[in-house]
Amino acid sequence: MSGHSKWATTRRHKAVVDAKRGAHFTKLSKAITVAAREGGGDPDRNMKLRLSVDLARSASMPKENIERAIKRGTGELVGDTVEELVYEGFGPEGVALLVEVMTDNRNRTVSDVKKVFTKYGCSMGAQGSVGWMFERKGAIRIIPTSDTMVDELVLIDLGVEDIISEDEELLLLTPPDKLTTIERGVQELGYTVEQSELVYWPKSPVAFPEDRAGEKLGQLVDTLDNLDDVVNVFTNTTS
Repeated sequence: MSGHSKWATTRRHKAVVDAKRGAHFTKLSKAITVAAREGGGDPDRNMKLRLSVDLARSASMPKENIERAIKRGTGELVGDTVEELVYEGFGPEGVALLVEVMTDNRNRTVSDVKKVFTKYGCSMGAQGSVGWMFERKGAIRIIPTSDTMVDELVLIDLGVEDIISEDEELLLLTPPDKLTTIERGVQELGYTVEQSELVYWPKSPVAFPEDRAGEKLGQLVDTLDNLDDVVNVFTNTTS
């Protein structure tokens, strides 16, 4: 009986893992499709597409899935039209949030996002209500090793605007239009790039709320991030 129970538990766990992987692949596929539609199907000439494809590969997304998503974006394959939207809102203690989504049904998506805000006693805002608090940035995450001494002046000469230490990693902020060029320069210096993406960065970060408010904000962000159509959630807090 215990063996049967263990097998049942294992199957349930595998089903949950597979479902999460499938949902993640769906998000990655949407990002690739939108990028290909906006800038063409060649990753070498379309920075946004290259970043989306790199993320998909790092998540072990099958090559055929990536190619299919690109073809949907370029119109070679027929599929639902996916659009990229950014919703704005207010979290606990007035923390500003930007919710980046990709959807083929904006009515469904805005309803889902609004329900999450309401669940945690928070509210969505009108377009422009908090967007002005953020600016578009390139973000490159690297892990320095003993063989690669961090020379901040060299990184700044490459065009890096800010260098932020996060545990054993470094986050390099760049102008959004120079992300690809700077990433290549960073790699040529011997650094291993863990992740490279476009983000919304707060112009004037505020302190992360303490106690219950901080816990609620974390739950709000996690729940939003778990929605199928949500790609990223950004706040104007320091962490």
